[in-house]
Amino acid sequence: MLVREAKREDAEQIIAVIKNAEESNLMLFGPGERKLETEQFTKFIENSNNNSHSALLIAEIEKKVVGYLIVQGNNMPSRVSHRAYIVIGIHSDYRGRKIGTALFSHLDEWAKRKGMHRLELTVMANNTVGVALYKKMGFEIEGTKRHSLYVDGEYIDEYFMSKLL
Repeated sequence: MLVREAKREDAEQIIAVIKNAEESNLMLFGPGERKLETEQFTKFIENSNNNSHSALLIAEIEKKVVGYLIVQGNNMPSRVSHRAYIVIGIHSDYRGRKIGTALFSHLDEWAKRKGMHRLELTVMANNTVGVALYKKMGFEIEGTKRHSLYVDGEYIDEYFMSKLL
């Protein structure tokens, strides 16, 4: 497995993984709730690559993108330039293979090189596999966003989690 920063040419494969991850019903967006177009996503990759506090990391197996981790931070000097928000997704055919662990390990190295101090994310409280991964990688639950999402006729709580580097 190779973990690296995304390039323009990766856009279509990343979109395919994002759409697959949304089918789990454990992501902010459900299946078909948003339209992802290659041209638009290519610009997103370029913007991430041009922001010193943002990145789009991908995991590849045999030149196929199987996971992604988006880091969104603020590179302008401000009170929040030390932190970044994380979104991760793994293709369903590749879950349970330590891809999330590899992406987070790469993230830690990247964030330390960039002088980041805080990483944060949200996760549905019923996503026990995701919560376990985040805890394993050093994230702690800071709070619960009660009834934060409405999924399939049910209100779902989200955990707000963070990690200090």
